[in-house]
Amino acid sequence: MKIGLAQVRFPKSAAEGVETVENCMKQAAEEGCNLVCFPESIVPGLRGVGFEVETYNHEIQQNALYKVKLLAKQLKLNVILPLEWRDELGMHLTAFVIDENGKELGYQTKNQIDPAEDQFGYKPGNGRQLFEINGVKFGMVICHEGWRYPETVRWAAVRGASIVFHPQFTGEVPDPKFYDYAMIARSTENGIYFASVNYALENQKSTTSLLSPKGECLIKAKAEKQELITYTIEPGKANRLLAQRLLSNLLL
Repeated sequence: MKIGLAQVRFPKSAAEGVETVENCMKQAAEEGCNLVCFPESIVPGLRGVGFEVETYNHEIQQNALYKVKLLAKQLKLNVILPLEWRDELGMHLTAFVIDENGKELGYQTKNQIDPAEDQFGYKPGNGRQLFEINGVKFGMVICHEGWRYPETVRWAAVRGASIVFHPQFTGEVPDPKFYDYAMIARSTENGIYFASVNYALENQKSTTSLLSPKGECLIKAKAEKQELITYTIEPGKANRLLAQRLLSNLLL
């Protein structure tokens, strides 16, 4: 499976976010990708990280999802689309999965909210999903979860995921090495591919990267640069050895 990881600039509006997604989808299709993944809350943008983000509008979010589903069907491209999304339980940070026929396969909520995000009223989700496209099983963890809650990645690995996608936002931070080493840890401790997708940001030290099941950095985006990086993964190389040896009865 050839995947595309879209390191894009932070959108100035929901409309610009949709336009960015559509342009990157077309590029991914031209480059022969089977699936493309975007950063956390690409529409309308992530709150509380130093950028203006417009007030939530559910109609705009629904329309964004509709447009991406139509284009996915046209391009025969699978898409991971992170969105703000309100449901009957409240406001969530999510990542929708859309298949190459434009069908919505479901979405993963961000279940572990960063303490700094509490002020925006986000509600944590209450479950995890395993997805499958073209015979490849995968999971998703959103930003803070993948950095600080490694069990969220392990959840997918023990259930057969060959790769976990990690839509995120990491700007200028005092300890950038932590983030790169966390990516290595998430891949090696589970024996899976780990695909972390960040924005293109000023002064960033940690960028969009794909780690092999052995913790090797297979591809890495350049700092501050908007670009689509691509790689053909080999799911058979994800042996999930340590994940399969987990003695879950010993967990709290």
